[in-house]
Amino acid sequence: MIIDSHCHLDYPNLFNNLDDVIKRAKLNNVNVLLTICTNIESFNKIKIIIEKYDNVYGTFGIHPHEAKNHTDIDSKFISKSVSNTKKIVGVGETGLDFFYNHSDKKTQIKSFINHIESASDLNIPIIVHSRNAEADTYEILKSEKKNNKLKVLIHCFTGSKDFAKKLIDIGCYISLSGIITFKNSQKLLDAVSIIPIENLLVETDSPYLSPHPYRGKPNEPSFIVHTVDKLSNIKNVPLDSIIKNTTQNFYKLFNI
Repeated sequence: MIIDSHCHLDYPNLFNNLDDVIKRAKLNNVNVLLTICTNIESFNKIKIIIEKYDNVYGTFGIHPHEAKNHTDIDSKFISKSVSNTKKIVGVGETGLDFFYNHSDKKTQIKSFINHIESASDLNIPIIVHSRNAEADTYEILKSEKKNNKLKVLIHCFTGSKDFAKKLIDIGCYISLSGIITFKNSQKLLDAVSIIPIENLLVETDSPYLSPHPYRGKPNEPSFIVHTVDKLSNIKNVPLDSIIKNTTQNFYKLFNI
């Protein structure tokens, strides 16, 4: 069984055809999905999805792009939203995106800290987005993990080998997307090669980042098989071992 640890089933091109999307996933042995929240509207759809489908879990979080539109959401609000909703197993997606800067840095950091505080209080994982923000992301996580047992999942890892080593040193889990199948991803593959299999999960980030050979088309959970196959090649271990380990890592991290 394969687990898609990060998808956005609330997005229209998936949400509007969700029965078929989940059916295709199951036909490809993708039997558990974690659909990730990005804002309040997203969360409202996620609650509908996880109520309907037994094999889908959800999160609550405000994406760094959306932080400027949700400055009133603090750690207490996040914790309440998680606690009041069945099958919400993580906090996020949150983090820092200094590539687009749709929200200013100060606002992103404040939102990130609020999410961390909530995840720590609830003792559930935080799903972290980091783009062009390796130093700040690492320093914040390192500082916060000193004082608690914060559980961290870095989603859609595209960072450097040095960043990967630092994240491993502070006990983070790292999730890989279809980007590892791209022809121009050699630096990323070098970084992935040093990440222990005990720290790895897989994801689609659908409807984005379709793996080869589906690049240019909307992504969906069933396509994760290509990412898993590529990871097997990178690690030079049997496909069954990749599936077994990434699935076990998901259950251990999310305590499901």
